[in-house]
Parts: sequence; C-alpha cells; structure tokens
Amino acid sequence: MMSDTLYLIPYTLYFIPHTSYLIHDPMDSIISVKNLTKKFDDFTAVDGISFDVKKGEIFAFLGPNGAGKSTTIKMLTTLLTPTGGTILLDGHNPVDHPNEVRRSFGIVFQDPSLDDELTAWENMEFHGVFYHMPKPLRRERIEQLLKFVELWERKDNLVKEFSGGMKRRLEIARGLLHHPKVLFLDEPTLGLDPQTRNHMWNYLKELNKTEGITVFFTTHYMEEAARIAQRIAIVDHGKIVASGTVQELASQTQTQSLEDAFLKLTGSTIRDEEVGAIDRLRQGAKMWRGKR
Repeated sequence: MMSDTLYLIPYTLYFIPHTSYLIHDPMDSIISVKNLTKKFDDFTAVDGISFDVKKGEIFAFLGPNGAGKSTTIKMLTTLLTPTGGTILLDGHNPVDHPNEVRRSFGIVFQDPSLDDELTAWENMEFHGVFYHMPKPLRRERIEQLLKFVELWERKDNLVKEFSGGMKRRLEIARGLLHHPKVLFLDEPTLGLDPQTRNHMWNYLKELNKTEGITVFFTTHYMEEAARIAQRIAIVDHGKIVASGTVQELASQTQTQSLEDAFLKLTGSTIRDEEVGAIDRLRQGAKMWRGKR
C-alpha cells in the first residue's frame, strides 16, 4: 500500500511503438524513435527500429537474449550513441541534449547498481546530490520514497545486508527520487521470488495510476508482461517484429497467449551466438567505465 504521507508531484509521460504497427500523435508521446540503428564492429545490435510510447503508458519491450533490448535502452538513456536514426525523449534528443534527457528519466538496470558499502539512506542521498536536488526537497523525497517501498526502518542499514528484493525496491526508490517522467526497468524482477515480484509491480502500477509515470520495461517473464503491460513490442535480431496489446499479438499470430505468440514470432532456438554478442557489449561497457 502507498504511504499516506507520500505526495508525488504529478507529471506527464509518453512512449512510442514501432511505426509499422503502432503510430500515435507525436504530441501524445513521450518517447519517439525513428529508424534507430546501432552497429558494432562485427554485428548490428539494433537495425532500423521505429516506435512511439504514449504519455503515462506501461510498455513492455520483449525479445530473446541478444535481440537488442538492452542496447535500445542504453541509447534511449544516453549510455550509447546511435549509429543512425533519431530519438526524442520528453522532446529532447539524447545525443544533442543528454542532460535534459537524463533529468526526464529514472532507470533500474538489469545488473545491480547500488553501493553495497553505503546505507540505504546514503545511496539515496548520493543520487539526490548528483541531480542537484535542493537539500530540503531531497531529504523530504528520500523519506517519502523509502516509506513508499517499505524500507524506512532499514534506512541506516548497509545495502550489503539487504535481500535481492530489498535491493530492487531501493533501486526503484532511487530511480524515482528526482521526479522522472519515464522509468526504465531492464529485467527488474530477474531472480526475485513471485511474492517480491508481485509486491514490486503493485508499487509501480500505483505510481502509474496516481502520478501518470510512464514505465518502459523488459522481462523474460511472459506472464508478467501479459499482466502488467498495456502495450508490447517484440524485438528479434535487432528488428521489431510485432507490436500491440496482448490480444492483438495473439490475433496476429493466431495463438492463445503472449508466450505462444512470442515463440511463434521469435522461434524456440536458444541464441548462443546472440548471447555472445551481448557479452561483448557488456565487456565494452566495463572498459568504458574504466576509462572515465
């Protein structure tokens, strides 16, 4: 349940699906992607995709390992520069105006990103200082959000003492600290038990309902995507192969469930070669972090 003391400032968000399947008025969208491409030396990770996301939408971006999901999120969030195409997030191009774009979103990465040697409060405080939040507002927001994710009583505990579910909740609270319009979640429930996954999504659905926050997420749990997402884009080999609601995807593929539609569109072969490509991308990211 949301704390009675939590008052989040309302904001408007928008998100954009593949132009071949889902087109919306640009004025009604918070993310607009046109012909987006990312090439590396020996492979193309994202191959000319286009999509729009509406304001206040919960949007799932699904695909097999190595399909291009994480690469797309990294381009949307200024971590990678596109090879071609355009992106608008909250009206700004991440390449030309990265700071404006960063102020518009929060993100929960697939891999843990908290400092285990700091307390929950200190992790939140550091994030607020990084975003130049005034101290009184920062302290107020930290208390509100830690209560919201039910971690206020553990605010002074070191993060290394937290369970996986507690860390995920803290990462979500941190991602919301600076009042983002869009929250990106890259495999946010990976490795969590069903109770914790359900608890986490209840928080996010409440935020989406009461504050209009746009949620852009990836997951390998098809049941989770079918239950949570208002619209879904399926990507494979760097291309969007289908988009729509669960019902629309099932109709397009003449199947009975999102999982069946997903398998019909992407096949059942394990993508060992694609996983290797993503491993190389992650290795490149580690090298980049080491040079900063």
